[in-house]
Amino acid sequence: MSLASHCRALGLAAALAFSLAGCGYNAIPTLEENAKAKWSEVQAQYQRRADLIPNLVATVQGYAKQEREVLTQVAEARAKATQVKIDVSTLTDPEKLKQFQDAQAQLSGALGRLLAVSEAYPELKSNANFLALQSQLEGTENRINVARRDYIEAARDYNLALRTFPTILWAKTFFASEKPLAEFTANDAAQSAPQVKF
Repeated sequence: MSLASHCRALGLAAALAFSLAGCGYNAIPTLEENAKAKWSEVQAQYQRRADLIPNLVATVQGYAKQEREVLTQVAEARAKATQVKIDVSTLTDPEKLKQFQDAQAQLSGALGRLLAVSEAYPELKSNANFLALQSQLEGTENRINVARRDYIEAARDYNLALRTFPTILWAKTFFASEKPLAEFTANDAAQSAPQVKF
């Protein structure tokens, strides 16, 4: 092979590599990894909430001994929520994501009842530990919402890349085994207006 033909072959290989890099081949794995990272943040925030709950329950127990049923519901919901796991390898299974969401929704409901019970105990509402834990839980709920929103956007971008041009060309060839990521959906309770009683 002559030097000129060798240089042409290298130039052609470089041009091909450059065109592949610019035409979306890297978009699918990049978007998938971004979505997986966002999912990890969702899990981290749910874990943070689960870690705060025992402290909150212990604080409330000291004041509201007769509210055992609510405290038991919170403990049981926390146990169930921490048992239902979904990792990045199962993010393409909508049923597993729904189970995860349902367990987290039960925990949110139990926490809401616990915080409502605390309204009946003025001395508890003024307890510094309770106020700090309540504030941390509120902050965590906000972080959960942000993390879920970020995951939803990342999953949408990834799923869109699997179905739109030019990345669909790569999705149908080199990434044919890739499946769309499951997305969060609103739970049934979110579909109806909340009941307000005075």
